[in-house]
Amino acid sequence: MTAAPATASVDTPAPAEAASDARFSNTFLRLKKKLERGVGEAIGDYNMIGDGDTVMVCVSGGKDSYTLLSCLLALRERAPVDFRIVAMNLDQKQPGFPDHVLPAYFESIGVEYRIVTEDTYSIVKDKIPEGKTTCSLCSRLRRGIIYRTAKEIGATRIALGHHRDDMLETLFLNMFFGGKIKAMPPKLVSDDGKHVVIRPLAYCTEADIARFARTMDFPIIPCNLCGSQENAQRKLIKNMLQGWARDYPGRIESLATSLKNVVPSHLADARLFDFVGLTQHTVVAEGDTAFDPIELPAAPRTQTVRLLRPGADED
Repeated sequence: MTAAPATASVDTPAPAEAASDARFSNTFLRLKKKLERGVGEAIGDYNMIGDGDTVMVCVSGGKDSYTLLSCLLALRERAPVDFRIVAMNLDQKQPGFPDHVLPAYFESIGVEYRIVTEDTYSIVKDKIPEGKTTCSLCSRLRRGIIYRTAKEIGATRIALGHHRDDMLETLFLNMFFGGKIKAMPPKLVSDDGKHVVIRPLAYCTEADIARFARTMDFPIIPCNLCGSQENAQRKLIKNMLQGWARDYPGRIESLATSLKNVVPSHLADARLFDFVGLTQHTVVAEGDTAFDPIELPAAPRTQTVRLLRPGADED
């Protein structure tokens, strides 16, 4: 593969919201603050960004990455630490991709950026049979290019636009099809130990991001390569979670909280907890609370529907 990187720099980056906040409603401004607060809390909780870091923000042209870039630019203006932001887009040469949109957007908001062109689309289409999901190969190709670009620009952090709902979808995908309790971590180190990847939207919901993106009127570029495929298992998991959110308010929030409250002594992985060496003298933080009643919220009231035979009288 051949790369054709293009770099543009602006001496004085401006916030993503170049126009005055006065053009937005109070409801939107509250949403904006909520997202920025969530990003700030995730950065603080997991020590994602430090003084002097160069953060390469991967921008695909979707709502999530636009929102991530916007929040990071806004937070940088008032952060207690100084860090550099470089927006990066990988042009995968998929048919119909409007390669002028992102450079024009980056120029309009005054952010340093790099466009990398690699024809991964042709490779994926050549190797993956028609009708099969392209996620596995596509993600491996992208990952290698992203890591290489981060090294070239001296990035100490690689920021991805995955949000809370992405993390939960991954959890259930791994449980249902991989036999693992494993989600997307908010922060990780690459296998070679050379790159730190962060997900500052870890506390943000897809619904809030979608509302924010609609109001900001980002120039969205649709993708037909990965999660948009109708037969992708991730899409089925997404539908399941959306159904839960609709029918059982609070369930998704509880699931997200559980990712931060793991109790190895009450699972069954002997690599995480020494069950073999457990005796009556071992002190376990959670004790035998597995035998205690768990306080659960009341189930939502359901309406009973009676089915009557034709001609039967209702009591």
